[in-house]
Amino acid sequence: MTLNTPLPPCSILLLAGGRGQRMGGQDKGLVQWQGEPLIAHLHRQTRAMSDDLIISCNRNAQRYAAYADQLVHDEEGDFPGPLAGIRAGLKAARHPYLLVLPCDVPQIDSSLLDNMRRTASQHPDQPLMVRHGEHWEPLLCVIPLTLAARFEQAWNEGERSPGRIMRALHAVALQCPADDPRLANLNTPELLARHKGVSD
Repeated sequence: MTLNTPLPPCSILLLAGGRGQRMGGQDKGLVQWQGEPLIAHLHRQTRAMSDDLIISCNRNAQRYAAYADQLVHDEEGDFPGPLAGIRAGLKAARHPYLLVLPCDVPQIDSSLLDNMRRTASQHPDQPLMVRHGEHWEPLLCVIPLTLAARFEQAWNEGERSPGRIMRALHAVALQCPADDPRLANLNTPELLARHKGVSD
């Protein structure tokens, strides 16, 4: 497949619905980094890729609305985890694929996002997860909407790990270097401060 092959239409889900425990309870997507909330960095990288940009948030909906075409929230209260946000995104998505990103990877770039979509389109019956070194990143993934019922079944059976569900569905790995800076997970105040000097 050449680089000029059109990428399949996808919905994009930005996960910003967590409790923010490592941020002292702050709404992580709205925490400032390089003068903007984290969600703004993700919005900039993804806006042009889809006409269906979804944000999963459980508070501050009015602030998040400026960055999304749709907002979704967990069906259950008390922050049941990222799988709840993914379920809501799968139900709301308008395209055949759902590309999922957490709100705390502001150094992600369009090259990696395009590679995720391109690789996923070559495996239309399997989810795709990013791997760096030996570590899976289940919240950086592409899920075909045809698998939504399988996610729902796993949830109803008590599963709460997106990674376990996707591995059970024979997930494809998009391999990245072990120390890939694009995957830096800035989920604590210390990590945000340490990466202050890194440019996009």
